[in-house]
Amino acid sequence: MSATLSQPGLSQLRTAMGKLEIALPASGGDLGQDQEYVVVNLPDGWKKIRLHDYDEVFQVPGLYERWVYDILGCQSPAVVASLLKRCLEEAGVKPDTLTVLDLGAGNGYVADEFRKFGVKRAVGVDIHPEAAMAAERDRPGLYADYVVGDLTNLPRDQADVLDSHAFNAMACVAALGFGDIPPEVFAEAYNRVDVGGWIAFTIKTDFTNGKDDSGFAGLIRSMLADKSLELARRETFTHRRSTDGQPLLYDAFIGRKRADIKVPKG
Repeated sequence: MSATLSQPGLSQLRTAMGKLEIALPASGGDLGQDQEYVVVNLPDGWKKIRLHDYDEVFQVPGLYERWVYDILGCQSPAVVASLLKRCLEEAGVKPDTLTVLDLGAGNGYVADEFRKFGVKRAVGVDIHPEAAMAAERDRPGLYADYVVGDLTNLPRDQADVLDSHAFNAMACVAALGFGDIPPEVFAEAYNRVDVGGWIAFTIKTDFTNGKDDSGFAGLIRSMLADKSLELARRETFTHRRSTDGQPLLYDAFIGRKRADIKVPKG
């Protein structure tokens, strides 16, 4: 991964963000977090796009940043980058020694935050081809490689790409708990990281309390109980605002991998 991103890519992203015409639904609609949407003015007319339909979101240059970061105030990438930086400093580990598997990479916002504090090598993984195209469009040169597919059933050529890297870190930010990344996929990524490697992820605080059916509450409890993950820091923070302006609380986990994990059954 290049230490310096292509400035034309970032400039074009900022220009696209400034030109977007979008409208959010009126407050009081009691939308669930995975049902939030905007209406955006595209060349062929106004179109409703749901936030979790990432394939559609990433096809519109600048939409993700304008919506999630500018309007809804998302803080997760910056918070996780800050926490990981602090943990690395406390452990005497230099950021430029990390090779990060960025799970649910999207268009590279998280890896870009990591780059700012000295991480020089990251590999993106996402199930949506549109995310990979958006990363190359918006942040060309950010990733050493970008793999598209389901980690539990990767085509051989994509698996070979991952096998060519020795990962000593993994990040998964704002991508867990709504069915976007199942526990089995998270485990596949986690198990690709060397023992002793750094793990950084976030998940909605309600989900860590078992208030969902995704399986992550049980998986996280299991990881901490059997010390597969040696926790260095855990922090509750405001991920972003909802469409209605309410704070959405998430937990950030930073730790060291001590063993592979299995997804609990049932």
